[in-house]
Amino acid sequence: MLRGFYTAASGMYAQQRKTDMLTNNMANINTPGFKEDQAAIRAFPEMLLQRIEASSTQTGKVKQIGSLNTGVYMQETLPRFIQGDLQESNLQTDLALSDTDGRPVFFTVDDNGQSKYTRNGRFTLDGDGLLTTAAGLPVLDVNGNQIRLNSDQFTVRNNGMIEENGVQIAQLGIAVAENADSLIKEGDGLFRTENNTPLPNAGQAFAVAQGFIEGSTVDASRSMTEMLTAFRAFEANQKILQAYDKSMEKAVNEIGRVNG
Repeated sequence: MLRGFYTAASGMYAQQRKTDMLTNNMANINTPGFKEDQAAIRAFPEMLLQRIEASSTQTGKVKQIGSLNTGVYMQETLPRFIQGDLQESNLQTDLALSDTDGRPVFFTVDDNGQSKYTRNGRFTLDGDGLLTTAAGLPVLDVNGNQIRLNSDQFTVRNNGMIEENGVQIAQLGIAVAENADSLIKEGDGLFRTENNTPLPNAGQAFAVAQGFIEGSTVDASRSMTEMLTAFRAFEANQKILQAYDKSMEKAVNEIGRVNG
């Protein structure tokens, strides 16, 4: 009986975590470059139940009852690295990346001396003329240096080369992830490697579009459908838990009563 409590509770907890993930996806449906998360739900290992029987002819006879599943859990969430739609903004400081060979590429930014990576190309110029993210993190060039410009009237070529008044200022530091699932997702649309090891240069495996931003990859209709499914699964486990609770109440208050 108690195993049923734990199995139903684990199902509720897994669906609650999935709902939280889907809610976060929906909240970022208009965030440039956002990669929606996907849940990986796994079952706990099954248990093989046995019963030891005692009889007049044989003592300690083992009889197999069968296997028992002990519930599920949400193992991890993984970003879905697919190309988002490019949306025109007509802002010179807005940049969008396109993956040209299937491998995801990223802008490189400086976060307190550590290289982080983002697909959100909604950039701006700070008071010192540095090209920064919306969160104020400096964007890095191919040599790992911060990019300083005189005004927002600059041009970015497809290969990431930045020109100002016809003069080449810097080239964007575009990195490529050979195994994107190994990246660790942080806030503000940032990613980092597990050991803060810099990602390799993307070479020619990208294209930059100026005056565009990459849209979020969240599918609103599919996310709503998955959220309703998660709600129903949560409610089903909740009803099972309530049924177990009533059974335990009956066992304690009625079956286990000793008449004096």
